[in-house]
Order: sequence, then C-alpha cells, then structure tokens
Amino acid sequence: MRKLFCSMFVMVVAVGFVCAEDFRASITEVKDGKVTFYKIEGKGKDAKKSEKSETLPVKDGATVAKGKFDKDTKKLVAGDAIEKGLANEIFTKIGEKGVGATITTDDGKITQILVGGGKKKAAN
Repeated sequence: MRKLFCSMFVMVVAVGFVCAEDFRASITEVKDGKVTFYKIEGKGKDAKKSEKSETLPVKDGATVAKGKFDKDTKKLVAGDAIEKGLANEIFTKIGEKGVGATITTDDGKITQILVGGGKKKAAN
C-alpha cells in the first residue's frame, strides 16, 4: 500500500511539472482578465518574436511581479510585487514594443507574470 501511495505521489508531481510552462514574451495587451502576447524564441541578438500572437486568461490570484535574477539558482524569480497587478500603468499604457516578461502557464491559464529581469544595459 505504501509503495502504491508513493508511486502515485511521484506521478502526480511529475504531471504537474509537465503541465506548467515558462516562456519569455512580449505583452501587447491586457484586457478583461486576458493577456495578449508574442512568445520570444532564442536569446540575445538571435531572439525573435513569434509570428502569431496568443491570448490567455489570467488565473485568479496570479503573481504579477518584477523579475529578479537569482545568482544561486541561475533562474528568474519573483521580486517585488507590482502595485495594482494587471491594472498597473505598465500594462494599461503598453508601448509599441510591448512589455518584456516571463510568463508561467498551467492548464491554459497564466499563473505568473514576471516583468523585466533581463540584464541591465551599461550606462554610457
């Protein structure tokens, strides 16, 4: 019985990791609890915006924060929460280039949006 329970637990955790997806994106619109974005493929000068935009709903209680690079894990993590979430000016007055972010989805809904987090440009 214990082996069955342990194997089921491992299977559920593994499926949870498979369903969740993280990707870089350029957010172009936030409206009615949905986010429209273009996925960004590649890094640096090779980075390219996908040709088709996608729109996904945002899950209730989703994290909306500034992205912060964690040197220990070498991953982007949530930093300070963005005041007012998706109602913040960052998302209500999106410029022509869009808002750079890392989006996490689970079961077709956005669960986390981390804005920025890229390398800072050197001051001239």
